[in-house]
Amino acid sequence: MPALLYDEQEIRSAIDRVVHRTFQMDFNWDWPGGVAFYGVTEAYEATGKQEYLDMLKAWVDEQLEDGLPKLTVNAVSIGHSLLTLYKATGEEKYIDFAVQMADFLMNDAERFADGIFQHTVNSEDYNFPEQAWVDTMFMAGYFLVRIGTLLNRTDYLEDGIKQYHGHEEFLQDPVTNLYYHGWDNLAQNHMSGIYWARGNSWAAITMARALKLIHVTHPSFMIIEGSLRDQLAALVRLQADSGLWHTVLNDPDSYTETSGSAGIAAALIGSGKMYNKYVNKSIQGILGRIDEDGSVRGVSAGTAVMRDAEGYKGVPYKRVQGWGQGLALTFLSSLLTRKEW
Repeated sequence: MPALLYDEQEIRSAIDRVVHRTFQMDFNWDWPGGVAFYGVTEAYEATGKQEYLDMLKAWVDEQLEDGLPKLTVNAVSIGHSLLTLYKATGEEKYIDFAVQMADFLMNDAERFADGIFQHTVNSEDYNFPEQAWVDTMFMAGYFLVRIGTLLNRTDYLEDGIKQYHGHEEFLQDPVTNLYYHGWDNLAQNHMSGIYWARGNSWAAITMARALKLIHVTHPSFMIIEGSLRDQLAALVRLQADSGLWHTVLNDPDSYTETSGSAGIAAALIGSGKMYNKYVNKSIQGILGRIDEDGSVRGVSAGTAVMRDAEGYKGVPYKRVQGWGQGLALTFLSSLLTRKEW
């Protein structure tokens, strides 16, 4: 079984460039910043660089001057940064705001079926009634698992776990073991029925992380572990020679996409040495997508559940995106913290 092969200084240098480039971007209180800054928290915890925490703290403090904005399921993702700031600084305001976000999810977020969160975003122009999107596993499900564990709040933890189970039921294909992008509960179908790379990365990375927080004796542990095991076994067989994954996972004519690849590879890092050979291929593939100024390239733009495979293949990937920065940082940081996993 091969060892992980990388130059630690090269990885630390890449992390530093990506963090600084991330703070040259403008974010509001929504999911692009939520994912970007989650990556920054991972970088801080992996390197111990106080500078990263200070930059994050300054951004969050400025945003919180007027209190929390209107919340959605997606916007709760910034709660990940609040949890890290609270653990690092001990300042109660961060956990107080995080609790407000968790209470919003528990009491006010729109749900369907057996309490599964409906995908909601910060725009009245877009409404997705009774739709489950795989993104929610990262944005809200994992956040509830994290805050529930941190505060020993069983209600938060169990609701987060419920989101994992519900999204597995609606989105994981029992034949391929890959995750669909979305489920329409009213139409009772998976809409376009596409296995989207970044969507599968949302599922994989958050299941891998959640398994470190859910005790092995919890009945849900083996359910989540089984879903992740089968998904990863399918994903590694779809890895391109470049070490990346295609944006439509089972369509080699679709472009290879960086953010989804980074999330999938980060999940592989946390899931055992048997995946080292696939991670080694990813290292060079992902590093090759990072510019000298820390811009992560080849990242698809924000993506709705498209109508068909051609829709996904037509999503542009020219611009630097917050989620690309964040997932790349999550992958690079996971290499440094592998021993902890």
